[in-house]
Amino acid sequence: MARHSRLLLLAVAAVLLLHSSLSSAAAEDPLIQQVVGRDAEGDEPGLLSAEAHFASFVQRFGKSYRDADERAHRLSVFTANLRRARRHQRLDPSAVHGVTKFSDLTPAEFRDRFLGLRRSRGGLLAAGSAHDAPTLPTDGLPEDFDWRDKGAVGPVKDQGSCGSCWSFSTSGALEGANYLATGKLEVLSEQQMVDCDHECDPDEPRACDAGCNGGLMTTAFSYLAKAGGLETEKDYPYTGASGTCKFDKSKIAAQVKNFSTVAVDEDQIAANLVKHGPLAIGINAVFMQTYIGGVSCPYICGKHQDHGVLLVGYGSAGYAPLRFKEKPYWIIKNSWGENWGESGYYKICRGAHAKNLCGVDAMVSTVTAIHTQKE
Repeated sequence: MARHSRLLLLAVAAVLLLHSSLSSAAAEDPLIQQVVGRDAEGDEPGLLSAEAHFASFVQRFGKSYRDADERAHRLSVFTANLRRARRHQRLDPSAVHGVTKFSDLTPAEFRDRFLGLRRSRGGLLAAGSAHDAPTLPTDGLPEDFDWRDKGAVGPVKDQGSCGSCWSFSTSGALEGANYLATGKLEVLSEQQMVDCDHECDPDEPRACDAGCNGGLMTTAFSYLAKAGGLETEKDYPYTGASGTCKFDKSKIAAQVKNFSTVAVDEDQIAANLVKHGPLAIGINAVFMQTYIGGVSCPYICGKHQDHGVLLVGYGSAGYAPLRFKEKPYWIIKNSWGENWGESGYYKICRGAHAKNLCGVDAMVSTVTAIHTQKE
């Protein structure tokens, strides 16, 4: 009986703590309030409530619309996304979901404009372009690890309305590998890959990297190995649209030595991350449109990857009050700007309870750079 009472007290305390944390967040940003509270009628946001949130959203993110009809349509989409954020909050209680800069987009519009990861029907790899990473020892791995603290991660960027996520994942991994090889962090160009990379899967010739229409990190690594390397962001700046290739070999700043794919095994992923630097990964982004912060650990999430991101570290304990445990998590750098998520980053839980959650463990590749003398 005493044990039952203690468990009940723990449950009540945890729920109160979650409510307190979300209420605190709502106090800091009224845009979160629609996730914390509900209208008297139940789950449906009232018209006045939705209109008020929409007005705040428009002002905060500098939105503008063509005419009154377009504004009315976006208000309708926004209202539907309020409901969607509430559903995500229930399915993913250890994270905070609410209004983001994408809240006036339908799920289909969001996928078309801000995702873009291509997956070959034949599998992850283009045949002959990469090999499986060797098995690494996993004894003695640090409990927590973050390449940002070690200077191997560049600034958060914004891909804009272009399905070029794969190029940001690729450039981020090569930035880290080049840092390990040279001791210098070079911020590399995504636009070079958007304009110049048309590498195809040999097993599926029509599946090619295609700028804002999508691509794949391993075929991008293959392109870079063949082209000779990647220019800096400064020399080949990002425009957010596919254009004519302007690659200049004399301005190459980082070169691919080799690349490989990592087994669907969290320990091997962690070992490769620690040894080789940030990893290019794919993920199912269904919960990311409404994500504001915390450790995402949804009860249900598809494993089909549709978004390319960069794995930069991991943590041993992220608090998840409704599950009465501390959850380990991956730290992921995204390419939607610093005004999304946790200053541009996403955390998703890992561990025995969450193997390959949202497909995060199943499309992982590592790259090494050619060593050059540090200046």
